[in-house]
Amino acid sequence: MPTNCSQFRWLRAGIVSADEFRQMSTPTAKMSVLVGDNFSCIRISGRANFNSSVDFKTLVNELERKGFHYFVLELSECMLMDSTFLGVLTGLGLKMNQSHSSADDGAIELLNANARITELLENLGVLHLFRLTQGAQTPAAATESFTAAPCDHSKEEVTRACLEAHHTLMEVNPDNVARFKDVAQFLAEDLKKLKGT
Repeated sequence: MPTNCSQFRWLRAGIVSADEFRQMSTPTAKMSVLVGDNFSCIRISGRANFNSSVDFKTLVNELERKGFHYFVLELSECMLMDSTFLGVLTGLGLKMNQSHSSADDGAIELLNANARITELLENLGVLHLFRLTQGAQTPAAATESFTAAPCDHSKEEVTRACLEAHHTLMEVNPDNVARFKDVAQFLAEDLKKLKGT
């Protein structure tokens, strides 16, 4: 049973699969942060989906504003990323690659990503934006550790984030246009309705 009309429309429009739809009522991904002098490590646990994408983007932007430019995403406990979260991640990867001269100056490292996440990134044509590594998390002298608390976002904020994420995926790889053009159109119409215009 849908938890709200918007989620039901997202299922019908193909924005989420039936399996993702069933998981919508489950908690969003939990994000724990460890920062050091030159890096920030974000452990993502659970399902990284459209509900957690706004918090993730806000967190990374805030860390970058504080001077962190090298991000390690520890994904050993991240089961799945949906297309919205992947689009937000892609947008951040593009931003890091364009605004920093070397990988050591600014990058996103995906630590212990499972085969499904790696396959999704490859199929979307965005894997090249990230450094993939496997192994134990070996943080250098951490200076601060905290768990990022999820925020309540309006349906309009979440829908806008979903639309931007899908546009990013289509801009990065023209093959993604066929995959997401209907989703993007639906989201744009939904956003218009939410704005009341």
